[in-house]
Amino acid sequence: MTGDGPGGGAALPDGTLPGNPSIQLVKVADGLIDPVNAASPNDGSGRIFVVERVGYLRIIEQDGTVLEEPFLDIATTVKIDFLEQGLLGVAFHPDYANNGRFYVFYSDYRTQGDHFLVEYTVSADDPNVADPDSARVLFAFEDPYVNHNGGTIHFGPDGYLYVGIGDGGLAGDPFDNAQDLATPLGKLLRIDVDAPTEGGAAYGIPAGNPFTGQLLPMAEARDLAQTDAYHPEARPEIWAYGLRNPWQFSFDPANGDLYIADVGQNAWEEINFQPADSNGGQNYGWDFLEGAHCYPPEEAACGLVGTLPVAEYSHAEGDCSITGMGVYRGEASAALDGIYFNTDARRPP
Repeated sequence: MTGDGPGGGAALPDGTLPGNPSIQLVKVADGLIDPVNAASPNDGSGRIFVVERVGYLRIIEQDGTVLEEPFLDIATTVKIDFLEQGLLGVAFHPDYANNGRFYVFYSDYRTQGDHFLVEYTVSADDPNVADPDSARVLFAFEDPYVNHNGGTIHFGPDGYLYVGIGDGGLAGDPFDNAQDLATPLGKLLRIDVDAPTEGGAAYGIPAGNPFTGQLLPMAEARDLAQTDAYHPEARPEIWAYGLRNPWQFSFDPANGDLYIADVGQNAWEEINFQPADSNGGQNYGWDFLEGAHCYPPEEAACGLVGTLPVAEYSHAEGDCSITGMGVYRGEASAALDGIYFNTDARRPP
């Protein structure tokens, strides 16, 4: 989606739900330490696996019981000095019920916070305990600052693993990482964890990734004033770029559409959209734009870069950090079917 001027084309959430249903929060479990993410292994057990930022994966049984022993304990491995660091994401292989493989994303203590994506397997004799000796590092990327780590990981409907990584932190993307195709920072990555690898590679690159041939789409080449469309240093893992901190993204379970909740700087929070049939390569604008608006905000006019958000909201009411929840596809409320939900960390008055 594109527009003709800053602010054009992005919807503003109005909070009105079809049928005006009553919604309330229901406690599922308690006693957790700084839970930041959750996932289901889709193995028929009904278990929920909760990511505790301090370095534990905890299991909530179908009846709401939180098992005392962590499924995975890497507390001595993760760096948690800053609130955006730590164990941040988990994703279970689509065939987890048969192969027992799962993946975690964390800030590494030994390297002062670099991004690590690691594969583990469940232990052979206990479905509630991972095998700590099965760790296999898929990648480790340097991170210049402590914030904007992203960290959510999901397998898409295509069976590939998607990884959201922030722009490297501080403020205003000082190294212009989000627009630099030579770095994974400020990107959504797509990798193949099942592909036969060569030369010691820990994962494969899906053939349909947009930069496998290092060709920058011509429209983007014009926007960025490049001399030609050839970009020999582009990382082939990149699926989308121009992101500040895609802390939460999700796929619509009904049709595979992708929603990315990208945390803003000082003024705007945004929701980016990618249809299920997309070929990837979208540039979501940061740090030329914050939401659908010029960045820095004192810029009176700016050229629009890439794909504008489908929705945005300002910090005028105290909002400051979007957290995407996903599209509702449950059976409890037909009126909510297809609605995308998100929440926010609001500043105190």
